[in-house]
Amino acid sequence: MGNKEINWSDSDQQKLEDCLTRLNALEPVQYIVGKTFFYKSYFRVNSSTLIPRPETEELVQLIVSENTLPAPKIIDVGTGSGCIAISLAAEIPGAAVSALDISSEALSTARINEKENKVDVQFYELDFLTNQDAVTEIFDIIVSNPPYVLESEKIEMRQNVLAHEPHLALFVADTDALIYYESLLQFAVKRLRNGGYVYAEINEQKGNDMILLAEKYNLADAVIIKDLYQKDRIFKAKKI
Repeated sequence: MGNKEINWSDSDQQKLEDCLTRLNALEPVQYIVGKTFFYKSYFRVNSSTLIPRPETEELVQLIVSENTLPAPKIIDVGTGSGCIAISLAAEIPGAAVSALDISSEALSTARINEKENKVDVQFYELDFLTNQDAVTEIFDIIVSNPPYVLESEKIEMRQNVLAHEPHLALFVADTDALIYYESLLQFAVKRLRNGGYVYAEINEQKGNDMILLAEKYNLADAVIIKDLYQKDRIFKAKKI
């Protein structure tokens, strides 16, 4: 094979050096590239959105595999990059999918991902803890991957996560660890149809607490499902 000539401009060299600088600063490669693969599609990600994890793919797969409705109404609470909502819209024919987030920057990214993945999702920008009543529809499925990493767990986390991923989407105070789940189940009581399901990704330490919370709100068939690492990770319950 002969030598192949490569045209390498000053601009190319600068881009390479910028990437190396960012890598040396422990910035996640997904942010440097600007996208990541999740479930069956590529999604744009940036410092306003979490990088989707394999555990969240398991959450999506569970909902896809369990859904028996021909055209379910679904809402994703705290959508971030939109990866859950968009994947469900792509995988469940006829699904009417909505998604909400408090971050306008995250929603801008989610809307780009919606267009690039050629699906339709209705987005809402609102603070779910204080303004959930702005959503008035009734849903068959409610899903959420809210902030659940305890502030005390920061010391166990890698620096590339701490320094670059949005803390708003990651952390919750140890003293009020279930604040988002309490709000989520309040919403489920009001906005799930009878027979509908709520799904959520959870902190592995909070499985038993989630079962008790489901009892508090009279939700039935509450279960905790382990992830691929055999950690308590997905909560599911039914409105009766």
